[in-house]
Amino acid sequence: MRIKQDKIFVSGHKGLVGSALIRRLTKKGYKNVITVDKKKLDLRNQKAVFDFFKKKKFDIVINAAGKVGGILANNKYRADFIYDNLTIQNNIIHSSFQNKVKSLIFLGSSCIYPKNPKLPIKEKYLLTGKLEQTNEPYAIAKIAGIKMCESYNYQYKTNYKCLMPCNLYGPNDNYNLETSHFLPALIAKITYAKKNNTGQIVLWGSGKPKRELMYVDDLADACIFFMKKQTKETLINIGTGYDLTIKEYAKLILEEINYKCKIFNDKSKPDGTYRKIIDNKIALKYGWKPKVSFKKGLKFTLKEYLSKI
Repeated sequence: MRIKQDKIFVSGHKGLVGSALIRRLTKKGYKNVITVDKKKLDLRNQKAVFDFFKKKKFDIVINAAGKVGGILANNKYRADFIYDNLTIQNNIIHSSFQNKVKSLIFLGSSCIYPKNPKLPIKEKYLLTGKLEQTNEPYAIAKIAGIKMCESYNYQYKTNYKCLMPCNLYGPNDNYNLETSHFLPALIAKITYAKKNNTGQIVLWGSGKPKRELMYVDDLADACIFFMKKQTKETLINIGTGYDLTIKEYAKLILEEINYKCKIFNDKSKPDGTYRKIIDNKIALKYGWKPKVSFKKGLKFTLKEYLSKI
């Protein structure tokens, strides 16, 4: 297969992951990458999506579209999170099947796993316990997408893979404190504190939960790596195998921007899952591994963020 000439559709191309995919595909010499603005195609519109796929005849599809956010957004907009994600992924997966797409990558999140699993979290732990309550609707939608891909692979012998990354960060992230994940929220709070010399920042919860972080370009490279592979497994974790507490991440950001201040914790706010480091042995077995250290990735991310504020 002359894969660099194949027609690749990247949905959600303006988001954190989608923009990284475009960046990495371009750098690696892929010439036929297709995107579409959501103003021109609402991925929740079944007929419009089916017609789009029928017309374009893609070889490869990477689904980076969906409604995402941190604890506040997940908990506040529960109906939106489950409806939008279910509808978008159903349309994309079934349209791929109907139009004989050769390879599909479905992206989710490590929040699909039970709230208190044995660590590190293996793919086989899916559906073995209760989910974290604050992001349950999003997680259920993503689990449905995994099971949909798994079922199509079983019944129709398709080549659909579900990559589940740990927490992501990088250029083009969402820094809105109402809807962002924890690291961009930390970056926004800390840079604001330095700019206005407030002398303090307030973290949600205790600051003790640990999070595994990966620079988004590493996930983009994983998508490109696995879109070429035939794998026995449908579900594959994509992580670094390294985590820190939220408070430790805050201190690293303060150190990087050369600012000292007091860190307070608002314990009236939820911590979410206490720890959820994932087992990435299956991905490593196939030959993929992350390349960007947190220190290096943080430098890239801060440089891009500070250039925009």
